[in-house]
Amino acid sequence: MEFPPTKRTRHANRVVIRSIYEQNVNQALEAGSQEKSENNAEEDDADEEGEVSPLAHLPLSREALDKLYKFQLISRRITQQTGKGKIHRQYALVVVGNGDGLVGYGEGKDEELPRASDKAFAAAVRNMDSVERFEKRTVWTDMETKLGSTHIILRPRPVGFGLRCNPNVHQVLKAAGIKDASAKVWGSRNPLNVIKALFRVLQAGNAPLAMGDGFGGKAKKLDKGSGLRNKSAVERDRGRKLLDLRTY
Repeated sequence: MEFPPTKRTRHANRVVIRSIYEQNVNQALEAGSQEKSENNAEEDDADEEGEVSPLAHLPLSREALDKLYKFQLISRRITQQTGKGKIHRQYALVVVGNGDGLVGYGEGKDEELPRASDKAFAAAVRNMDSVERFEKRTVWTDMETKLGSTHIILRPRPVGFGLRCNPNVHQVLKAAGIKDASAKVWGSRNPLNVIKALFRVLQAGNAPLAMGDGFGGKAKKLDKGSGLRNKSAVERDRGRKLLDLRTY
């Protein structure tokens, strides 16, 4: 029997059985090899130290995870000052989406960057929420928000306009499945603030100014998990229909 290299043993092993029970042992090993092949995915999720991978208990299958858009927008070295000294770790922020109305972001920290990226990816998959789109290509109306000193305005655009916006905003909208939109970022262009401010208006029940109840105001979190309201929800709140200004 030949055993291929694994994460724990980097060298291939070979076992030769010489006894009167050789046939029975070989049959038992062949029957067990099929069961081992099914458990290979679970064995791959274990690290060299025996720790379980952050991707081991996600609600999606491996095939579904491979089809998602994954953008690692931020990766840097961070330091925590303690009484005994400094603790250095790696930080990663990952944006994940299916390109059809689901998008989320996650943050991860670890001593090694690949594992921090896996933690961020797992958190992003769990944080994915729906984004209401007009004709499955753009946003419904102009949206504006301010987070710290970062000020963002997101506007809908006609067919074929594309995405003309900040690079970080571009990746988030691409993962969400928004194809036509423009955005302007004022003040601080810190990538962390830009990403978090954009998610404030895209998901988690944030009501933009133009889609509010008539009183206006900033993008405030109303009902967590409800997502951006669509045209019918706004019509019910306002008690009147919204006119379609498209002429084509």
